[in-house]
Amino acid sequence: MASTITDVAYRPALSAPIGMDVVDFAELRARGRRRGIDLSSPQRPDFHHLIHVHPDSAPLPHTVDFTRYVVPAGGWLWVRPGQVHQYGAGPEGPWAVATGDIVIWRPGFVPDDPPDAAGPVVPAGPHARSVDHARRHLVAEYADLGTMPLEAHNKALRMLLTVLLLRLAHAAPPETTGAEAAGDGPFPRFRAAVERDFTRTHRVADYAAALGYSVRTLTRAVHAATGTTAKAYLDARIVLEAKRLLVHTDRTAADVARHLGFADPSDFGAFFRRHDGRTPLEFRAAARGTA
Repeated sequence: MASTITDVAYRPALSAPIGMDVVDFAELRARGRRRGIDLSSPQRPDFHHLIHVHPDSAPLPHTVDFTRYVVPAGGWLWVRPGQVHQYGAGPEGPWAVATGDIVIWRPGFVPDDPPDAAGPVVPAGPHARSVDHARRHLVAEYADLGTMPLEAHNKALRMLLTVLLLRLAHAAPPETTGAEAAGDGPFPRFRAAVERDFTRTHRVADYAAALGYSVRTLTRAVHAATGTTAKAYLDARIVLEAKRLLVHTDRTAADVARHLGFADPSDFGAFFRRHDGRTPLEFRAAARGTA
């Protein structure tokens, strides 16, 4: 049987300011028990998670879209809205004993995203001190609700979270902090358009025309930001969604093909096999351990 995806809507604590929350691992485990949510099962939140493992903690295993990470002590991991993620399983496993904080916020609460790193970011040297200082200031302000009007408190939190994200961006490896990876340039606009339209069109030319760029300009921008081509980036997004649906739902391959915008299921099968080396059903069986 498939492990169904739990779509998780933003539900802050009663004392939390609108749009943002800070919760430690112990409280998150308690919330999961109260709400009947198995945190080791696949979840798809509609809000940001910025996971921080305390410097004196055991490492934290965490799976995001079929990639298993181990966040070391002092590390940070960003889970974007819409990504499928799972905490480590088992009552005696690392998730049960790891300590840390999770900052969650709705899209739009702050203008900047965390560093777009492939995996955990582990600040070192002076970066580690600066990031931890920013984290402590944010957590202290979050806990100080009531000493200022709510609007002023919320404004302070937006500013402090922005500072933390900027510090993390500069603590990440240089290749993840380029200007083209964030802001309003060809790549960020293409990335947003792909998220919106990848089930509707699979042609880079359509995105280029809609965004007002030439295909060549768009391809150069995507390569500068990701090291791959615009077509490869688009195809990878389609394959990721196909894998999510194949593993976490019981849709047929034909249903998945239609959902992803393939007019002919055989075209989807050939596309999937070209990128993964297996048919959709072979991938499903292997991922579920039923091959």
